[in-house]
Amino acid sequence: MIFLFTLFMFLISGVLVSFLRIFTKAVYTQDASGLQKSANLYFSVSIVIMFICMVLYNLAHKLPIMKYYDELKIQAVAVENDNGPLAGSVWRSTIWNTMGTIKWYGFGIMLIYVVTLAIFPGFITEDVHSQRLRDWYPILLVTCYNVFDLVGKSLTAVYLLENAKIAVGCCISRLLFFPLFLGCLHGPKFFRTEIPITILTCVLGFTNGYLTSVMMILSPKTVKLQHAETAGIVSVLFLAFGLATGSIVSWFWVI
Repeated sequence: MIFLFTLFMFLISGVLVSFLRIFTKAVYTQDASGLQKSANLYFSVSIVIMFICMVLYNLAHKLPIMKYYDELKIQAVAVENDNGPLAGSVWRSTIWNTMGTIKWYGFGIMLIYVVTLAIFPGFITEDVHSQRLRDWYPILLVTCYNVFDLVGKSLTAVYLLENAKIAVGCCISRLLFFPLFLGCLHGPKFFRTEIPITILTCVLGFTNGYLTSVMMILSPKTVKLQHAETAGIVSVLFLAFGLATGSIVSWFWVI
């Protein structure tokens, strides 16, 4: 229950923030006082959730499933006659070997977030406009993205794409979002309306969530069990690099 709650809060964080913004915009006035109340509510909810997650994280190791996988790891280390924690040159060699093994998964993860952050949220909040929805338009688009990102992350519980080549190919194919979103800015009039932009935003969020989950699930499975944790850490490093690169590309796009 603790693990599921923590995972659930992680998955819905974007959706929760979006619904909080919808609530505060609908309830509070859009002046200095209203914005201050919105900020106070946002940070109050965030602090409470962070505190709950910190407590649950420290209790997670007591769960039966965590104990089960810890025992599997100990058994795998014993079979390999591993004498203890890695150190020095052996540790560096393990890191590089792991990175070489999961490099295509890492490339896919990095590319996912380069494409996503180059478009979202900068393009969504700065470049597209609606005369009908006005200042509600970017808020609703961000909500659509976060909802479909959650749907994509959750879908791996139902169906997991296990073919690495197809998964990486899907990550590369997301580069098509660049010309598609540019078409929403400079293309025919129909493509600059709310419906195409909303559909593209939903697909962007869905593919981001689903492919991220797929890559994060598959990459630790390509190495030995005792190195799975290292593979996960290396995958997060690829993700961080993708976040940084995507943020830089987004900055140039907005300019």
